[in-house]
Amino acid sequence: MLSKTTLLAFDTSAAHCAAALFCDGRVVATHVDEMARGQAEHLMPMLEEFLGQKDKTWSDLTRIGVGIGPGNFTGIRISVSAARGLALGLDVPAVGISTLDALHHLHPGQTVAVTAPRDMIYAQFPGAAPSLITARDAPDAIFSDDPHALIGALAEVAAHSDINRDARPKPLYIKPADAAPARDTAPVILP
Repeated sequence: MLSKTTLLAFDTSAAHCAAALFCDGRVVATHVDEMARGQAEHLMPMLEEFLGQKDKTWSDLTRIGVGIGPGNFTGIRISVSAARGLALGLDVPAVGISTLDALHHLHPGQTVAVTAPRDMIYAQFPGAAPSLITARDAPDAIFSDDPHALIGALAEVAAHSDINRDARPKPLYIKPADAAPARDTAPVILP
C-alpha cells in the first residue's frame, strides 16, 4: 500500500523550514531552508514550490506528515496548524511525528536528543518517554546535525504509521511555555 502513498512531510520546530516528499515507497526529495525567524510566512510558499519542482500538486497528496516537536514553541504550532488545515482542506489524514521518533528511526536502540533552551536537552532513552534533562545526564545521546536526513526520516515514519482519519496531530511540549498569562485584571469594556 505504501507504493500508492504520496506524502508531504514538513517541520518548523527548529531554526528551519524543512520538507520531504515520499512517493513510490520511498523518500524522493528533501528541502531545507535554514532560518531563525519567519517560518510562518515562508512555509506554504516553500511547500508549493517544492511540490511543483517534483511535478506534484496538492491534489496528488494522500497523506500529510508533520513534525510535532519537541522544539521551538511557535515553530511547532506553525507546522501543526498548517498540517491540520491541509488535512482538512485536502481530505487526507495528517500524522504527527516527534523529532525524537524520527531520530530513533535513524538510530534505533540509541538515546537521542534535541537541544533545548538554557543548556538543557530533550532526550529520549530507548523505550522511555521524552524528558527534559541536562546534557550530562545523557552523555551518549545522539543529536542530528543533518536536517535533510531528519526530515527524510520523519517522512518515512509518517508513511509507515497507522492512520486514524479522526486523529489530529498535536504539539509535543515536554516543558510548559516560557510565556505566562497576564496577572493583571482584564480591562473593563465600556458600553
